[in-house]
Amino acid sequence: MALAEQLNTIVERTERLIELCAALQEENDLLKLESEALSVALDASKNKTKELDEKLRALKMAKSFSETNEKSLDIKQKINEFVQEIDKCIVLLKK
Repeated sequence: MALAEQLNTIVERTERLIELCAALQEENDLLKLESEALSVALDASKNKTKELDEKLRALKMAKSFSETNEKSLDIKQKINEFVQEIDKCIVLLKK
């Protein structure tokens, strides 16, 4: 193989390597952009999850207060019924 042919082969291979390097660099840039977009989406998702967890905690607390108030009303009603029964008994005893 002549020196000129070897030189041409080296130049061709170098050009292919440069093209391949450029293609890989472009792919790398696209992957970096995709990674950044996914990172932003993950952060947004974490924030949304945290927000929903706070809402859930508040709803659970509100529900427990609601149940407590209902129980308190039931207890007050029972006490009132007992007081009325006692009053009736007192009236009967006075006769």
